[in-house]
Amino acid sequence: MLKSVKVQDYMATGLVTFHPETDLFAAINSFLRYKISGAPVTNEHGELVGIISEVDCLKAILTLTYHEEEVGGTVGNYMTPNVQTIGHDANIIEVARIFIDKGRRRLPVTREGKLVGQISRSDILRAVEEFAQHT
Repeated sequence: MLKSVKVQDYMATGLVTFHPETDLFAAINSFLRYKISGAPVTNEHGELVGIISEVDCLKAILTLTYHEEEVGGTVGNYMTPNVQTIGHDANIIEVARIFIDKGRRRLPVTREGKLVGQISRSDILRAVEEFAQHT
């Protein structure tokens, strides 16, 4: 039964992450280098404190340009601080429901308040495909 398939079995680990003090352009360079559109932001204890996305970076650049200010700043200045997460032991049906109801593409995965991975729509589809092959 799919409800027995856990997030921790299909989540991605070894994520690109940033700290709030990370230079905004260092984050942009990482997005380009790793071909990603966003990344979790963690504090020194590994706790999730936000998400920075390409859209956040574009908003920062447009805001700074509009005000004719120096381009720059830190990830912490422009990240989205309130992030929905999912527990590592949640089942994939629960995650699929969030993806459908909330229009999310991916969710950070936490265990005891610390970031341990990320689950995406494609991870859920992979889990369903593997489950179907074994039934």
